[in-house]
Amino acid sequence: MTKLRVALLFGGCSGEHEVSITSAKAIANALSIDPNPSKYEVVPIYIEKNGVWHRGTEAEAVLESGQPLTVTGEVIPSDRIPDPATVKDIDLWFPILHGPNGEDGTVQGMLTLMQVPYVGSGVLGSAVGMDKIAMKMAFSQAGIPQVRYQAVRRSQVWSNPCIFPKLCDDLDAALGYPCFVKPANLGSSVGISKVRSRQELEAALDAAATYDRRIIVEAGVEARELECAVLGNDYPKASVVGEISYNSDFYDYETKYTDGKANLMIPAPIDTAIASKVRDMAIEAFLAVDAAGLARVDFFYIEKTGEVLLNEINTLPGFTALSMYPQLWSATGISFPELVNQLIELALERHTQAAEAR
Repeated sequence: MTKLRVALLFGGCSGEHEVSITSAKAIANALSIDPNPSKYEVVPIYIEKNGVWHRGTEAEAVLESGQPLTVTGEVIPSDRIPDPATVKDIDLWFPILHGPNGEDGTVQGMLTLMQVPYVGSGVLGSAVGMDKIAMKMAFSQAGIPQVRYQAVRRSQVWSNPCIFPKLCDDLDAALGYPCFVKPANLGSSVGISKVRSRQELEAALDAAATYDRRIIVEAGVEARELECAVLGNDYPKASVVGEISYNSDFYDYETKYTDGKANLMIPAPIDTAIASKVRDMAIEAFLAVDAAGLARVDFFYIEKTGEVLLNEINTLPGFTALSMYPQLWSATGISFPELVNQLIELALERHTQAAEAR
């Protein structure tokens, strides 16, 4: 049987560059475990932080070492930007680019134009899943309960001094404290602030505006944090439910990716009825944004009232040793190597259906 040549696309132009390398290394390792080597040949393709693409020895070296290349500041030469003709031997793409310019629909648009199969959501699902404001609007339209939130534009923050105080007054009245200020289009808790006062709110809005022109402010809730993994295309399935606990003020970037900072409980110690509700809502959220392949869906469980509120969806969750997504499926009965195999099969299925519809 001819092996499928799988391009593992990693690195990228975002603050999650190093996490992407770690995820790619884990996926490459999964593809080296039987029976995957008999079916797939891994072709590493690495994108530097400055956008330069590498295939061959440099990409292989980064994948093996787990360390990014040092950016030289060079101007990107035209022959280092991918040409579809130079990758025509690739059968399927596995993008593992976290954050902007990777899971926001940009790379997915390029691969769609190339008319090649690729793992994960398409342009729409990726873009909506990345933009927290568009995401919450889609969830609201689907009738899925969420925390209270307000959308803010950078122009409202960096504007006439008379407008900004009124904006903060409105946020005070609508959401209260504590609340969370987040750039709309960054992943892994980058740029997020927990605020407890008017002074902190003003500073957090100003900081978030340096990251993104769209900002979301969410009401804080006293709740347990649950997560559920979803796998599939048109008929997705949900994993067991997990719970995250931590000692830090909130689940920030350092807590997510530092061993020992967070405690993962799989399965979560919750009633079966709550677990069933979370699984159903995870699938609803997946379908609401038109996700495909994979997603991790995060929830707040307010134990006092029994409420389950949808927090967000991540259409390209981490695949590191600490990542919840593969651990949830492992606890559900799907090993890491088999999970990667199923994601590839789902990508081929989706591509075939799209080709038949054209």
